Amino acid sequence: MRSKPLAIATLALALPFAVLAQTPDPGPYHVLKIQLAGGDGGFDYVTADSDGRNLYVARSGAAGHIGVFNLDTLAQVGDIPNTSAHGAAVDTATGHGFATSNPVTMFDAKTLAILKTIDTKGRPDGYLNDTYNHRFYILSHEEPNIVVLDDKDGSILGTLNIGGAPEQAASDGSGKIYVDIVDKGAIAVIDANTMQMVGKYDISSKGGGCAGLALDRKNQILFAACREKSNMIMLSATDGHILADLPTGSGSDGATFNPATMEAFSSQGDGTLTVVKEDSPTSFVVEETVPTPARAKTLSLDAKTGHIFTITAEYGPVPAVSPNAPPAPAGVPAWMRGPRPPMIPGSFQILEIGKE
Repeated sequence: MRSKPLAIATLALALPFAVLAQTPDPGPYHVLKIQLAGGDGGFDYVTADSDGRNLYVARSGAAGHIGVFNLDTLAQVGDIPNTSAHGAAVDTATGHGFATSNPVTMFDAKTLAILKTIDTKGRPDGYLNDTYNHRFYILSHEEPNIVVLDDKDGSILGTLNIGGAPEQAASDGSGKIYVDIVDKGAIAVIDANTMQMVGKYDISSKGGGCAGLALDRKNQILFAACREKSNMIMLSATDGHILADLPTGSGSDGATFNPATMEAFSSQGDGTLTVVKEDSPTSFVVEETVPTPARAKTLSLDAKTGHIFTITAEYGPVPAVSPNAPPAPAGVPAWMRGPRPPMIPGSFQILEIGKE
């Protein structure tokens, strides 16, 4: 295997992860660029707006804010301050964006001005912007599990209890929404018109702790990336029957599908990105395992370029584990167990992954 130079954009001094400047090239995908964004606060989701050519990165905690970056250059072009959130996305048609803060923040996609805050109760975490009828779905591990907002004015249209904790959702663009239930080994089926759960697919025989979900709309195939057995489960979106499952890295927290290449992607916190190729609606293969920095566990696809974006940071030593600490819940990967190490100041980074 040959190595390729990795473009690293620095904001200040070179940091320890600059050693990633030479990385193995095991296949067509590799890390094309690391953009140091710096800043304080935790992080969870990253969202690429392929139409508006922006990348939204939510930061959480006392210094919470939403950084907005140019999707083509990764230069920062804006910021929404005083907004501690898990993630953010925009609806191009309405020109409105929403962040899963508590309360939820609604903002103007052009000016980034905050338009209103919306008390949705629960604990806003994941989200789905469904362009089918311009609704924004707030996913919460506490009831109400799902709150549906109108993208036009931010009004609450309804709530759903899906019998467990939702993680990621996918829309078929024609009125059906699928949500993986991370603590139940199941996928909920929701009618986008009635805002009611109309079905539930049990996938617990193949795995659980599914935190990533993607959809091949053309062939109606769901890709569920699961932590319990570190695998991706492929199943029919029509009736839920399982088609296959393949191994992934450990600790997936996001999945996406690129219809242009017929590939599904799962990002893992153990420092891997799994690429699954759909050769046919019944045949799947792990095409590549792309090395990434550790904790790059969520991802977003730029539909225009086919590039994957993910986020992470560098961390210091892991604190000692207290002898009285409770055991980690079942299905929690090793890298997520125990006390969290401190983030190295200024090390937060955006990764761009693609074919050169």
